[in-house]
Amino acid sequence: MDFLDKKIEAYALNHSSPESDVLKELNRETNAKVLYPRMLSGHLQGKFLEMISWMIRPKRVLEIGTYTGYSAICMAGGMPKDGVLDTIDINEELEGFARAYIQKAGEEDRIIQHTGDAAEVLNNLEGPYDLIFIDADKESYTKYLDLVWSKLRIGGFVIADNVLWSGKVLEEGSKRDKDTQALIKFNKYVQDRGDIDNILLPIRDGLMIIRKK
Repeated sequence: MDFLDKKIEAYALNHSSPESDVLKELNRETNAKVLYPRMLSGHLQGKFLEMISWMIRPKRVLEIGTYTGYSAICMAGGMPKDGVLDTIDINEELEGFARAYIQKAGEEDRIIQHTGDAAEVLNNLEGPYDLIFIDADKESYTKYLDLVWSKLRIGGFVIADNVLWSGKVLEEGSKRDKDTQALIKFNKYVQDRGDIDNILLPIRDGLMIIRKK
């Protein structure tokens, strides 16, 4: 669910910088050829991630959940020339698809793909990271935040996607599936911590932005 009125969203898109040719092609090909294209960040959210990256100018970025590479390419766009982005995905079948578009975007030297279980891959990655984007299996969000926390520099940012889960986080307890329950737990966990600043933005399916104090 997108939480913006469709006309407002269209107006916002019409008054935002357009997708690059590579991102436009990746968007189209993901929707045509890949299962669950709804998982793609898309133009508005992708431009938001790129803009955040331009603001922070992160030299090191970590992404949990590559999918087809759209968000990684967006965030890499705002990194300095010597920046590096590590992106993790468990789906081996999409590795080549994402790599092809990372290469088309000219980011193959700055975006490093890791395939496997995120918890295991993270054991082999050292921080500190300036920006971390979490967009993977929802039941593991709280675990992922704990795993990456020591790898995030003081003043660094975590962005977690899908935290409104099509509005299901507002449903009564008996209607909540496991993903919804996990996201409610994650949102409360973030809100109750005393070592962060956070804001939940109703962009697309909800973005939780967390700053490490």
